Amino acid sequence: MYTHETHYRVTYGDTDQMKYVYYGHYARLFEIGRVEAMRAIGFSYRQFEAEGVMMPVLELQCKYLKPAFYDELLTIRTCVAEMPGVRIFFVHDIFNEAGEHIHHGKTTLVFMQMSNSRPCKIPTHFAAALQPFFAVS
Repeated sequence: MYTHETHYRVTYGDTDQMKYVYYGHYARLFEIGRVEAMRAIGFSYRQFEAEGVMMPVLELQCKYLKPAFYDELLTIRTCVAEMPGVRIFFVHDIFNEAGEHIHHGKTTLVFMQMSNSRPCKIPTHFAAALQPFFAVS
């Protein structure tokens, strides 16, 4: 299992009239978590796209547990619990400054060849970077 944490400070623009982080922004927080998790092991969306592979979101699930507020420093924990194939499944948990679990979500992305918009297997170099996190001891 691969897990990565990144931090995000809530901006005024993230909030709604109730002073909570607007519900639609959680998908963006998931993306921040995914991008930073991949960057931490040496990969980026830009690199995949340069190689002709895109990763569109196929599914998004959200569970709002508690609100997040302006200027809070959030911890976004992103986990890949199983070795990807054609799809990659991310689990996202967001915590507030007090360490309270405030949001849970999941995203499913699919690896697709940009040339024909057809699903493809995980790029081999990305699979090789993830493999040590799934090796059985």
